[in-house]
Amino acid sequence: MKCIACKHGETAPGQITLSVDRQGAVVVIRDVPAAVCTTCGEEYLTAPVMKELETAVERAQGAGLDVAVRHYRAA
Repeated sequence: MKCIACKHGETAPGQITLSVDRQGAVVVIRDVPAAVCTTCGEEYLTAPVMKELETAVERAQGAGLDVAVRHYRAA
């Protein structure tokens, strides 16, 4: 797909590391599947991936962790 951010590049499948800082908890999730612009590096996530990420962040918060590092795993 054409990159919405730079309007020049095309996206290619890749993996990213995502950091979320929410209510005092920092969660780092590695190996997240994403479409990444080959020109500017803009990252695009699908709705199912975003749902999995939300669940991972909520679990880390529920465990009372201040900092958590996880690897992405689809349900």
